[in-house]
Amino acid sequence: MSQKNIFKSFIGEIPKNLFSGFVVSLIALPLGLGLALASGAPPISGIIAAIVGGTVVAILGGSNVTITGPGNGLVVVILAAITTLGTGANGVIDMNQGFLYTLAAVVISGVIMIILGFLRLGSLGDFFPSSAIQGMLAAIGIGIFAKQIHVMFGNLEAKGSIIELLVQIPEGVLNFVNTDNTSVFYAGLVGVFSLLIMIFYSKIRNRYFQLIPAPMWIVVLSVGMYSYFDLFSTTPYPIEKNLLIELSDDILSKFAFPDFGKIYELSFINAVISITLIASIESLLSIKAVDKLDPLKRRSNVNKDIKALGLATVISGFLGGLNVVTVIARSSVNVNNKGSNRSANFFHAGFLVLFILLFASELKKIPLPALAAILVYTGYKLASPENLKKVLQVGSEQLIIFLMTLLVTISTSLITGILVGIIITFVLHVIINKNILLFVKNILKPNVLMFTEDGKYYVSVKNFSSFLNFIKLKSKLNQIPETEEAIVDFSLCDFVDHSVMENMSNYTEAFARKGGDFEVIGLDDSKSGSEHPFALRKILPKQMIPKKGVLTKRQKNIQKISEEMHYSYDAFSAIEMEELPQFGYFKTRKIDKVSNVLSNDDCTIFDVQFSEGEMIAKQVIKATMLHIHTQKEVPNFTLDKEGIFEYLYHFAGFKDINLEKHPDFSKRFYLLGKNEAKIRTFFTDELILFLESNKQYHIEASKVGLLIFSNERLASVKELKALAYFGASLRKIIEKC
Repeated sequence: MSQKNIFKSFIGEIPKNLFSGFVVSLIALPLGLGLALASGAPPISGIIAAIVGGTVVAILGGSNVTITGPGNGLVVVILAAITTLGTGANGVIDMNQGFLYTLAAVVISGVIMIILGFLRLGSLGDFFPSSAIQGMLAAIGIGIFAKQIHVMFGNLEAKGSIIELLVQIPEGVLNFVNTDNTSVFYAGLVGVFSLLIMIFYSKIRNRYFQLIPAPMWIVVLSVGMYSYFDLFSTTPYPIEKNLLIELSDDILSKFAFPDFGKIYELSFINAVISITLIASIESLLSIKAVDKLDPLKRRSNVNKDIKALGLATVISGFLGGLNVVTVIARSSVNVNNKGSNRSANFFHAGFLVLFILLFASELKKIPLPALAAILVYTGYKLASPENLKKVLQVGSEQLIIFLMTLLVTISTSLITGILVGIIITFVLHVIINKNILLFVKNILKPNVLMFTEDGKYYVSVKNFSSFLNFIKLKSKLNQIPETEEAIVDFSLCDFVDHSVMENMSNYTEAFARKGGDFEVIGLDDSKSGSEHPFALRKILPKQMIPKKGVLTKRQKNIQKISEEMHYSYDAFSAIEMEELPQFGYFKTRKIDKVSNVLSNDDCTIFDVQFSEGEMIAKQVIKATMLHIHTQKEVPNFTLDKEGIFEYLYHFAGFKDINLEKHPDFSKRFYLLGKNEAKIRTFFTDELILFLESNKQYHIEASKVGLLIFSNERLASVKELKALAYFGASLRKIIEKC
């Protein structure tokens, strides 16, 4: 598309992006205030982050429909940083001073993110196991829930660790029910009612009600209640000022400035690392998720986006704002409201500026419990029991990783939690494989080979593929246009972990959206922890392959093909085909096993594993082949593509049989056999025309039939289907000869 057309399209899409930006701002306003308060920061700091993020990332970012601002994941980290950095020598916590020190940590974390972007390290998020990340996010959700549920009931004095705050919840509920403090009681009622709005909002199907997002309904009703008591009621407003949002009368004149006084202290460095880690992970996960939602199926430039987020964070920190990250919930709202480019993010920031300038006095009428209710619901969604169920469905080992990460994070810190999650994941992988050398010996080896073949991209993965080395596979896959056909072969891989399987599913969806085809093969001989498609896979030795078990996606597709073509199918066949050793191809090759057998009366398609050489020179190969059981006698011959190896055969004394009437055929194919006369008679004009008109296969004929295959590798489902149709057509022609 030309620059002129791009500009014209951009201008034409402004109305819908303007509307989408407005709707997103209705959510961002209460969330920005609430997230800042939950972090122990001034409420305006969350709005500053949203305004700066929306402006800077909209102009310089590499994504298309993402919305930026303060993130849920940073609440626990920022609160811990403010509390730790604000603790003086006498043990007294100065939250205001702690916030200024934390702003300095925010600025430095932004600088680090800019550096990460320039170093093209946006893929660092792939080094974290999926279940460990989910455990960390659940821990963050529990942390938000534990703190904010007390605020929701009007208790601003609840202190302690996450575990202590959770233990105090029953007592907090009883205190709320039995309180004699009218202000606390009414504030708590507002909080409970606000939580009910968040819970039941999606269940109310009135389209007019749905025009306003749930968080904005809470703001509107809270302000409306204050206005009622102020204008119409003879009774004073029952909620005291300390339970309302505190905003400066002149917001634009009072910006907090970071204090770099503790820059060399260990606690400060720890805060910087924690903030950078969580901000990066939350942004990378959100960018990846939002790309799936993009109706135009565009892929974000992650490194460019990380640089923009880093710059926005630096500016936000200097203005007294929180970190700027990509946020999934607000981005989803943007997509759902037809946001189509980065201008929606810019407009959302612009509307927030208007809200602050025009309605700052109204915002001070919102009770803190109302905002806390929004965060209680957010925390619950992050740590929902449904997430636990989903992790268990993938595999019991993933539940161990999830729970260990969650528990360690809650009881210690986010950095310790994610590190423990990584270590536990690695230890479990070693236990499952009973072989630490598999990882130690191969971690630094190039384990991914990519090449093109017949217009398709073929990627072969060796040894193991896990979160430790997925970046190698990802770098290759990202080079393949999503409109093309790609085959990823794990047949030479002993182990594939959950994170890789999940990413393979993401690639499959991405290619399908763009009209391409992405197929994973080579996992049919593997054992999975569950029937879930994301379950880790461990390749089993021949003697342990079950006769019945969980079918892979490829096997299910083969089964479907067998029904279409009226073949019988045995996925876990242990049949040793007696005819195979009678083909010259297998004279020097040892057959280990045959599986995925498709058969009818005349043809058998199968996957075969065999080995060449012995000891140190031994090489294991897996390939898909077709065996045609001919009804009539066929002369022994071998037909292959003309190539360098065929010329070597010639010098070794083997003679290529040239068919003078068909010079093109003789140039393209190498035909070898002892009984030249019978072979010339067998290759009729019809047979030669058929072979010239179709894909070139290796064909070998013996007294037990024909052996046909394309390459010494497993076939994709499309290739397998093509091989079946080729074999069926070839058999009909042979029967006529």
